[in-house]
Amino acid sequence: MAEIINMPRLSDTMEEGTVAKWLKKVGDKVEEGDILAEIETDKATMEFESFYSGTLLHIGVAEGETTKVDELLAVIGDEGEDVNAIINGAQATETVEEKTETPQETTADTAAPAAEMPEGVEVVTMPRLSDTMEEGTVASWLKKIGDEVTEGDILAEIETDKATMEFESFYAGTLLYIGVQEGESAPVDSILAVIGPKGTDVDAVLNASKSGGSAQTETPKSEPKKDTPVAKPEPVVESKPAATATTSTTAGGRILASPLAKKMASEKGIDLANVQGTGENGRIVKKDIESYKPVETSAPASTEVSGVQSFVPAGQESVEEVKNSQMRKTIAKRLAESKFNAPHYYLTIEVDMDNAMASRKQINNLPDTKVSFNDMVVKACAMALKKHPQVNTSWKGDTTQYNHHVHVGVAVAVDEGLVVPVLKFTDQLGLTQIGSQVKDLAGKARNKKLTPAEMEGSTFTVSNLGMFGIQEFTSIINQPNSAILSVGAIVQKPVVKDGQIVVGNTMKVTLACDHRTVDGATGAQFLQTLKAYMENPVTMLA
Repeated sequence: MAEIINMPRLSDTMEEGTVAKWLKKVGDKVEEGDILAEIETDKATMEFESFYSGTLLHIGVAEGETTKVDELLAVIGDEGEDVNAIINGAQATETVEEKTETPQETTADTAAPAAEMPEGVEVVTMPRLSDTMEEGTVASWLKKIGDEVTEGDILAEIETDKATMEFESFYAGTLLYIGVQEGESAPVDSILAVIGPKGTDVDAVLNASKSGGSAQTETPKSEPKKDTPVAKPEPVVESKPAATATTSTTAGGRILASPLAKKMASEKGIDLANVQGTGENGRIVKKDIESYKPVETSAPASTEVSGVQSFVPAGQESVEEVKNSQMRKTIAKRLAESKFNAPHYYLTIEVDMDNAMASRKQINNLPDTKVSFNDMVVKACAMALKKHPQVNTSWKGDTTQYNHHVHVGVAVAVDEGLVVPVLKFTDQLGLTQIGSQVKDLAGKARNKKLTPAEMEGSTFTVSNLGMFGIQEFTSIINQPNSAILSVGAIVQKPVVKDGQIVVGNTMKVTLACDHRTVDGATGAQFLQTLKAYMENPVTMLA
């Protein structure tokens, strides 16, 4: 009998998984205990073994695809067994949902055209003239109701969140209606004006636009053209807002040109001074740039007169979207929850590292012994947590959980982001044991071989960026911990000792605390204890 295999929950926080690789293909024989696939969770890529024997009859999630926990992953059964009924049954819920949505969408679509837009009428909406623009203010109208408008004419000057810009018409006709008066503001895509044949009933146009919520979706005879006002790509000149900013409607010593004409001229390397404008008041419009033919004799003169050639940037904008891994999505989710839910505050101290450096040198001179400064920080934190149990807590809403054990998490950077392997009962470990375990866990983390058990249960976290030259930084608390220690680089600088200025080695550490469980005085006392251990490492060996 066929057995359905669902996406397993391979960690406590896993909500969906990605199939990194299938180790079996449809038709292969599978024995209980065989590895079926490698599944990428929110914490690591893990091998998933089969609990059944038989033939792999169906794969529900292809390599590289993601599905939620408990969704259909595969089917194992007898060779030749019909699994269509099983697959269809597993997908029945989704099918029902799709069928229930279809009538609603059909009803909405059929109900949309409540009124018909008059022929030849164009509704002009407030354009989005910058990437962050949400509403615009009409600084001035250059046309009034009843004026004839031709394509390329400047209708109005619109103040965005970045500049005051000229807005040109993409249509020809009579300006029948102005929806936003000078000095008034309106959201993007709201009705700005109506252009159409003289004598058109404006009320019918406005009613038709309002009944469908959008004039563009209700004009059956010019739908392709209607899409243009929504996007308004031509008048958007975000990279050069100063060039499109308007200060005067007369020439005033400057060349009058529409924003689109300026953009096209810039892209084609055309000097607007050499272009004859055919628009209103001699304004250069789109068709003037399109029909412009350079005069051959003018090119040498231009290079002789100008001592400095203007540089016109050229190139192609390029972006790339990379699918977020499960680890990256979980990091984003958990750190956002921590930052927004836990009231963080930060305490920074500077530690004299001279004795620590001397002690580490002596320890590392012993055979088969290697201790890092980070190992010393982890040990000092574990011992300080035993003296300050308030820092070794977790907020539970109605209660505060006091952890009598000390499990220190050590943040490790990997290609996809960050993982935090945990040293269990850290206060009971010696420096060399801590060093050995950190090295082993960090290696597993970078090879994606950490098990969920090795990443769970931390009561405190240490994050060290000192090896990258970072002198001071703050971290986001790794929930459900109440604190995290950020460790900076050891810096050599002048310090005062016994009234004398000498060269010393110092290190800054910053403690981020959850104010719900750790008060400022408590955090400060913890740091004082930590400082005492670090400045006198022999006390950690007693």
